Amino acid sequence: MEFGRISAPGWPLDRFQHFLRSASVPQEKPSTPDVEDPPPYLTVENLLGRQRKVYLETYGCQMNVNDTEIAWSILQKSGYLRTSNLQEADVVLLVTCSIREKAEQTIWNRLHQLKSLKSKRLRSRVPLRIGILGCMAERLKEEILKREKTVDILAGPDAYRDLPRLLAVAESGQQAANVLLSLDETYADVLPVQMSPSATSAFVSIMRGCDNMCSYCIVPFTRGRERSRPVASILEEVRKLSEQGLKEVTLLGQNVNSFRDNSEVQFNNAVSTNLSRGFSTNYKAKQGGLRFAYLLDQVSRIDPEMRIRFTSPHPKDFPDEVLQLIHERDNICKQIHLPAQSGSSRVLEAMRRGYSREAYVELIHHIRESIPGVSLSSDFIAGFCGETEEDHLQTVSLLQEVQYNMGFLFAYSMRQKTRAYHRLKDDIPEEVKLRRLEELITVFREEATKANRTFVGCTQLVLVEGLSKRSATDLSGRNDGNLKVIFPDVEMEDVTNSGLRVQAQPGDYVLVKITSASSQTLKGHVLCRTTLKDSAAYC
Repeated sequence: MEFGRISAPGWPLDRFQHFLRSASVPQEKPSTPDVEDPPPYLTVENLLGRQRKVYLETYGCQMNVNDTEIAWSILQKSGYLRTSNLQEADVVLLVTCSIREKAEQTIWNRLHQLKSLKSKRLRSRVPLRIGILGCMAERLKEEILKREKTVDILAGPDAYRDLPRLLAVAESGQQAANVLLSLDETYADVLPVQMSPSATSAFVSIMRGCDNMCSYCIVPFTRGRERSRPVASILEEVRKLSEQGLKEVTLLGQNVNSFRDNSEVQFNNAVSTNLSRGFSTNYKAKQGGLRFAYLLDQVSRIDPEMRIRFTSPHPKDFPDEVLQLIHERDNICKQIHLPAQSGSSRVLEAMRRGYSREAYVELIHHIRESIPGVSLSSDFIAGFCGETEEDHLQTVSLLQEVQYNMGFLFAYSMRQKTRAYHRLKDDIPEEVKLRRLEELITVFREEATKANRTFVGCTQLVLVEGLSKRSATDLSGRNDGNLKVIFPDVEMEDVTNSGLRVQAQPGDYVLVKITSASSQTLKGHVLCRTTLKDSAAYC
């Protein structure tokens, strides 16, 4: 287990050596506040939260949401309490993102605000401790500790089990850090604690890290090598979520559909799954293990009334068995996120994506033939290294050709450590990047509006999430394709209880007839409350 360094200014040598020994091998942490083998410089009581209150802020992707739930689960078992009031917090933890410079600048700005809060802390209270968790802690390490003395602890994405110890060390007034990346940490035995008790959906991490090494991407350097959770632990977590009444689960991973569980010896001789036609990898082909199609099948069988989604996949890992399963299983959403990044084969090669525009478009056609009515979303980067105006126009034409239902578009932000940083030149002026980004956004919205208007006049099954943010008289939810649907909060028939009139609640399935559409939202009028199983007759 390497790929990282420890930064711990001011630590005595015996503490630092003990830390290196304890962090160099996987360790099971106890599920209770009792710690069997504390470091020699700490007592068991030092590792307990003693009801200190923790305030958590999450920035960035869905993986960070899940990381927040994992971190809180660990701290809760150590005796910490959670607060949603920043002013009463004893510990403030920021779960951070490093994917773009803007994301990191947001954290630097937030730390400046927290510095003021820390300095005004009453001496009668315990000192306020501030921690940086996740990708930014992993990427910047020493810079954070040197630049921001207000930061007490750093914990990389694979070091959340160590939070009680890091906080205990910080109590002595020293900065503490663990930014070691692991080859095997998946937190399989840590049950995440939902941050919102009223939530109707949840994220379930099935793998961590990434081996794709796309030239622009920092993820392999902040989250480490790819490793998958054992299938059994994933199924157990989904079962518990079903028992809690949740109606939707999203399987998470940096490259979710390359999932490969090699934890059981008997599965290690299984043959590898073929890549999508015309796609290649930047790493040696992997063999054996239980693959994503098997996991998706097993997860979808747990609760027929629970919707199953997954993100974020890589286009290379869509074998026919996955597409067929999505088509056949009613509770697997007919929605696929298919990150393209560019419409130019030349730029795609520079990005090390492992496919050409032609191969990508062929895959799009194959998916639409395999899953009629599928909703598609994608990611695009404007202004990558060496991108010409012609390259940009090819991306514009891809948006027009595919007509995605949803999209996530960003200007390129070069990250240190990436292959692009070492081998390519960030030669597109910022104003050109932003102009190209605006053009992509405009075209995407035009095409998404066209695509979403095909829903007008159709009946959609919607999972109710709650009140609309823009109207207290409307409800909001999402259809199978993950599009937001707005409809009036009125009484309706309950088809499962003949003659009963009800008003929809979060977690209910309702049928909505769509009357209008934009690039981001569908609107309609509600027909009835139903179940996922019964809805098939109407949709």
